[in-house]
Amino acid sequence: MKGLEMTLPLAQDMAVTPTQLLGAHLIAAVVFSLVGIVVFALCLLLMEKITPFSIVHEIGEEHNQALATIVGAIVLGISIIIAAAILG
Repeated sequence: MKGLEMTLPLAQDMAVTPTQLLGAHLIAAVVFSLVGIVVFALCLLLMEKITPFSIVHEIGEEHNQALATIVGAIVLGISIIIAAAILG
């Protein structure tokens, strides 16, 4: 019991204000957003390197709707996975 009595005053002195909490959450959101964007870009680059053809050429110049739909589904899947990892 004596150890608990010693820690209570210390815990009360370290109270976090709402402004500090908001700032910490905003910084965490920005950092996780940047990490998510970098991971997402690396996944798209890897997908471009793995395929035997250029995805950008096929979608942009050849107007390959089927490939665009598949890439869109992959992009949504990767985004959901990154968001779940960030949210914990």
